[in-house]
Amino acid sequence: MMLDRTPQQALSWTTEATAGNGSESQEDKARRFRDAALPHLNDVYTLARYLLHDTSDAEDAVQECYLRALRHFDTFRGPAIKPWLFAILRNVCRSEFARRSGGLRCVDQDVDEVDKDGGAASPLWQEPQASPEAEVLQQRDAETIRRFVAELPQPFREAIVLREINDLSYREIADVIGIPVGTVMSRLARARSLLRKAWVSEEKT
Repeated sequence: MMLDRTPQQALSWTTEATAGNGSESQEDKARRFRDAALPHLNDVYTLARYLLHDTSDAEDAVQECYLRALRHFDTFRGPAIKPWLFAILRNVCRSEFARRSGGLRCVDQDVDEVDKDGGAASPLWQEPQASPEAEVLQQRDAETIRRFVAELPQPFREAIVLREINDLSYREIADVIGIPVGTVMSRLARARSLLRKAWVSEEKT
């Protein structure tokens, strides 16, 4: 699913944010930001939709994310802007969760990092070139896959979306979420285990 707001509409957010400033440097900053950030608009929206489970809230979160990113673009040191945008989005979503539940729930709420059926995830520090789950994500019916992923507990869902859909490395995911790489791997292992069970159950029905 593509973002309902087009990149051209998103571009207007940054134009409006700098309108009336009259500063050439600000206009140049907005142009550089648009060139760097807009190619990742749909990826940011995808993560927002999976985190918030609401299309309207996701669209609002993406707009707020991009406006915050523009305001703080001078602090961006690179090299990759997508993980930086994801980190900002998570802060926006955290605020939305707090608003919904009176601060009782957070995007990165504590979870059991141990797979209840098989113990802790194996400490493999090299990433596979192409996991079976990634191939399945490409081959299976997209609507079914979205349903499986949407039903995962929040931290596992976030990790699998960042890895298998947004194609971030383990280190980038760790930086976005603010957790150790080992915890990223544990969450991915648990998410993959839950997805496998969902796939098997679906095939039996």
